[in-house]
Amino acid sequence: MSYFTNKIRRKQFSARRQLKLLYMNTSFGAFQIAGASWVALLAARGFSLVEIGFAESVFHVASLLFEVPSGVISDVFGRKRSMVLSQCMTILSALLMLCSDSLAGVLPAMVFSAFGYNFLSGTREALAWETLKADGREAEYDGYASTDMMLYTFFSSLATLCAGLALTLGYRRAYLIDIGLGALGLTLALRLKEIGRPRENGKGAPGAASGETVWKQVFSCLRESGRFLLHSRKAMELILQNAAVGAAATLLRFFLQARLPEKGLPDALLGPALFLMGLGGAAGARLILCCKSWSYTKVFAVSAAVVTGCVAASLLPVPAVMVVGGFLAALSDNFLQVRSDVRLNEMVPAEQRATLISVSSLCFSAVMIVLSPLFGILFS
Repeated sequence: MSYFTNKIRRKQFSARRQLKLLYMNTSFGAFQIAGASWVALLAARGFSLVEIGFAESVFHVASLLFEVPSGVISDVFGRKRSMVLSQCMTILSALLMLCSDSLAGVLPAMVFSAFGYNFLSGTREALAWETLKADGREAEYDGYASTDMMLYTFFSSLATLCAGLALTLGYRRAYLIDIGLGALGLTLALRLKEIGRPRENGKGAPGAASGETVWKQVFSCLRESGRFLLHSRKAMELILQNAAVGAAATLLRFFLQARLPEKGLPDALLGPALFLMGLGGAAGARLILCCKSWSYTKVFAVSAAVVTGCVAASLLPVPAVMVVGGFLAALSDNFLQVRSDVRLNEMVPAEQRATLISVSSLCFSAVMIVLSPLFGILFS
């Protein structure tokens, strides 16, 4: 066997190993039993709904403000560093929730939780794309995006299903489990390989340049990202279309949590019903692979129509119809999300990939803020 054949096989194995590490990181990160039931755990500890609502607001404000800066950090200093920081922020958040007995400790925990989400948002996708591209296999990215989304949806739904277990264990043990899972995620992140990118100094180490050079890189990344968005109408249309469908589907599932018990669903069946709706997202992430010949316009039109129909159907006072509506909305959401993820990675420059994907998350949050009160009025 020739030297070049051996080299190619080692490269393919390295790419497979990298993707396997990313899949495992997604699974452990999604299966946070205390994180999935933090509202119930705080309520069980005696925190009022007003305090819990304020903590939720702090999370979203921190996430909104730090979304784009975290993407810039990923683009300038490296994907691996950003993912390691994400795991550290998540562990620190769980530690604060474990040790805090007042709102003064809970609020910083929510901020660090938001930072953990921000550092990961856009970075994992960018690293996967660059890993496959370096191996000449970028055409396989849709398969990665589908599997990653399916794993995230399944394990996050499974964590929601374990809300009763978290309450039975108590918040201390539940958060200790989350810390353990976070430590595993940190170990996996440390084993990732940084893929060489343009923003490197002469020695090939991202972020190792002087402070002045680093700040120039940061401002350059922001300037170039803004310029790309201003001159790429298709990218902005894709981001806004995906945000609109995703926000509507997410809000539908959110309001169904309150509406289903009101319309007669037994409390004991609420967890399984939410888990079933989550499986719809996993199904949508896999189904898109069977529709590779569909144009993005067709995928968006079908997803938007199904989500709109599901919102209308969920207004009927029939729990079974609502659950089916939530299932199909989650399916359509991820059906579009995976295709949007692939398209956006193909369109954006490598130097600003994480920043621009973070802009996509920022637009999603903005649309959520606009649609939330409208859905509240609709379902009231």
